[in-house]
Amino acid sequence: MKSCSLDEAQDLLIGKVGTPKRDQFEFELKLELLGEMIRTARKERQLTQEQLGELVGVQKSQISKLENNSKNVTIETILKVFEALKAKVNFKVELLGNEVEIA
Repeated sequence: MKSCSLDEAQDLLIGKVGTPKRDQFEFELKLELLGEMIRTARKERQLTQEQLGELVGVQKSQISKLENNSKNVTIETILKVFEALKAKVNFKVELLGNEVEIA
């Protein structure tokens, strides 16, 4: 039986970095982590989903969807949620490559 690294296993099972299947997997993983961060922060603030929804101005079901990795969410809503939780949000933007081509 051959052993391999986690990176090698992901390349084999999901696809190499930069392929559509791998990009989709990584996007969904980031959404899952974001949902878990929202849930954790909400619980640390001792809020129910309904209470957080009231603070943000959305229904409880929207908070549930955020926490359970709904793909249909806006950045604006996410920022409102973290603002209501009094949580600091950091975004990291990394430019890839050196040139931008204009068609």
